[in-house]
Amino acid sequence: MSVNQLSTRTYQLFSDYHTHPQGHRVQLYTQALLQPWAERARKMALTDIAFTDHDRYHTGIDFDEIDRLRERNPDLKFRAGIELDNDPIHSAAGRKWIEQHWNKLDFVLGSVHFLDRADQMFDSVPVGAEQFEGSSIDAIYADYFRRVREIAATGLVDCLAHLDLIKIHGHRPDTEIDAMVNETLDLIRSRNLAVELSTAGWRKPVNELYPADRIVELCLEKRIPFTTASDAHSHAQLGDHFPRLAEKMSIFGIREVCVFEKHKRKIGGVCATSP
Repeated sequence: MSVNQLSTRTYQLFSDYHTHPQGHRVQLYTQALLQPWAERARKMALTDIAFTDHDRYHTGIDFDEIDRLRERNPDLKFRAGIELDNDPIHSAAGRKWIEQHWNKLDFVLGSVHFLDRADQMFDSVPVGAEQFEGSSIDAIYADYFRRVREIAATGLVDCLAHLDLIKIHGHRPDTEIDAMVNETLDLIRSRNLAVELSTAGWRKPVNELYPADRIVELCLEKRIPFTTASDAHSHAQLGDHFPRLAEKMSIFGIREVCVFEKHKRKIGGVCATSP
């Protein structure tokens, strides 16, 4: 099969590596909370799911309940994960929890949701947009990517989430994005980390995949691997916009994604399907 033939096809995606069973509050892991994710996974033809609740909700995570879910659903793979944020109030405790439970975790996402305000995530919609008013967008972008590098350098993450989340409200820098992200991507590559392709941006004001096309191209040039992700905060969002993501991946020629087990990365091929 030629490259041109393959580029006219779309892919069947099988993994969603950014999900929040607890949503944005502490909810203890139970079978009642987790089983709907298994049912939704089957409906979406997904077979490999990572639970990645925010680190500030780590008290809700129960590894025994994840094991029970695995026993009840042997046809599916469920990965124990967490999203390590740069929350200035809670993430110090989150990092300590990750260090203590590293061997029980399969996967850790790294993300940046806070700039200078400790009381508000900049990606809150719509109020987070206030943090951009009257400021240099280039300076905000530079500060954001500096914070991403700090997360990447912790040694506690396997993958970077929604890499250019800073664009969420539609703000664009004047500086070329290559200059903005190259140092960050080089660090990600040197640390042998992955970057997620997140459909969440299509649900936000920016209405664009995370990361942007040019950053995806740079990742490909630097041989940075990808995960696929929806950032679902409800089981109903699992695999959200994945057909659209599959089509975009086929255009880029991304034929493999990575999955994780006990932080060891494995490569899985996506299946080409007829248009």
